[in-house]
Amino acid sequence: MWRVVPVLLLVFYLQHCAHGEPEVPCYFIFGDSLSDSGNNNKLVTLGRANFPPNGIDFPNGPTGRFCNGRTIVDVLAELLKLEDYIPPYATVSDYRILQGANFASGSSGIRDETGRHYGDLITMKEQLKNYQIAVSRLTNILGNDTAAMDHLSKCLFTVGIGSHDYINNYYLPQLYPTNSEYTPVQYASVLINQYFQQLKTLYKHGARKVAILGLGRLGCMPLEVGLYGEVADTECVEFINDAVQIFNDRLVRLVDGLNANLTDAHFTYINMSGIQSFDAAAFGFRVRNNGCCGGQLPCLPFSVSCSNRTEHIYWDFINPTEAANMIYAQRAYISQTPLMPTRWIYTP
Repeated sequence: MWRVVPVLLLVFYLQHCAHGEPEVPCYFIFGDSLSDSGNNNKLVTLGRANFPPNGIDFPNGPTGRFCNGRTIVDVLAELLKLEDYIPPYATVSDYRILQGANFASGSSGIRDETGRHYGDLITMKEQLKNYQIAVSRLTNILGNDTAAMDHLSKCLFTVGIGSHDYINNYYLPQLYPTNSEYTPVQYASVLINQYFQQLKTLYKHGARKVAILGLGRLGCMPLEVGLYGEVADTECVEFINDAVQIFNDRLVRLVDGLNANLTDAHFTYINMSGIQSFDAAAFGFRVRNNGCCGGQLPCLPFSVSCSNRTEHIYWDFINPTEAANMIYAQRAYISQTPLMPTRWIYTP
């Protein structure tokens, strides 16, 4: 039982101690299934999660979160002492949008074609278009552009995207040609160049405090272990992790460049690969590369999920459990002092 104490202490803190004045007045979220809170629910896609057993541990049940409970951005919202979780853009009201919106879409990527084999999705480019519509709504509410830009300059933005550009594009050569078109170094550069333009668009429309989530250890996902585990003959597929590290190294330099060249910009880098590198057993995790729902396959509607969810790092074949998200969010949060430094990097 001693091994689960760190998780139980974090649960106690979130339930009883994370109160007081919000650390930011508003929070806007961009990304993929790691952050999606329901934007895919009405899309024609296999990449949806608004059905049981998803949400089995979430107060409102299945909401479209690819998790048994809270996602990393939900836990961050609690740690930031926000009044409630940030609603999906698909359903956010005009009044609520003053406190932020979640634009993330499961299976989406930096590249437009990424994840399309699942069906409809909201690419990063389309998420930015939705954000620009949201800025127009804010402008109407607040009365003018100056008031809207002043409001947005105080908000926190998190952007976590790029995972699916690898797992549902580059490392899916049966469906996508990028693996034969680019070396890992070339592909990372292509992604970073496109990401750079997208982040500049976000800045152009008012974002100033932006936390960029680096890619995690994608080669340890049940999906990749199932596809390439026999080839890799290890617990994680390290050639995928190595390719991801190339992307992350370039992303750090991109963040530095944005801060150096954009006025009043406070972009930060969250080292998710570092955050995910910890002694899993010490936190009570006994199952590290098999999803609680679906194992190394997707979590299908009304599947039977495992009962020992706090002992699994992964909820499904891609996305973490609430227990893992709580640790990831806490490690990211405690690494930043003050709230938004130039670098928000956790090194284990």
